[in-house]
Amino acid sequence: MLKTTVFEELKRAMKEKDVLSKGVMTLLKSALDTAEKEKGSSLTPEEEIAIVNREIKQTNQALEGAQNAKREDLIEKEEAKLVLLKKFLPKQLSEEEIVALLTEAGVTKGMNMGDAMKIAKPLLAGKADGSIMSKVVKSMI
Repeated sequence: MLKTTVFEELKRAMKEKDVLSKGVMTLLKSALDTAEKEKGSSLTPEEEIAIVNREIKQTNQALEGAQNAKREDLIEKEEAKLVLLKKFLPKQLSEEEIVALLTEAGVTKGMNMGDAMKIAKPLLAGKADGSIMSKVVKSMI
C-alpha cells in the first residue's frame, strides 16, 4: 500500500534530517489521508496513483511559474520534488507502448477524440502522463 511506503519514507527523511524529502512526504501523506477520510474506506491503488499524479501536476505548475519568474532557487526545489513524487508512480510507458495498447483496445483512425480518450484513460491511468496520452491519441485518430 502506497500510504505505508510514504510513511516509511517520511520516517527515513526525519531521521536523516532531509528537509525537502520530509516536506514532500508530509504533503503526500496528508493528501492520501484526506482522500481516505473523504471516501470513508481504504483507497484503491488507482486512487492512490491519481493523488500522486495530482501532486505532480501541481508541482509542474509551480515549476512553470518559477521558470517564468526565472527563480533558479525555486526551479531546483520543484525539480527535486518532482523526482521524489515520481518514485511513487508505476513505470511510465513509452509512446510506442501506448500506441500498441490503444490499438489493441480498439482505438482506430477516424474515431471521435472523446470516445478514444474514454478507452485510453482507464487503460493508461498512472502509466502515462495525460499530455502524452492525449498527443498519442490525436496522432492515432
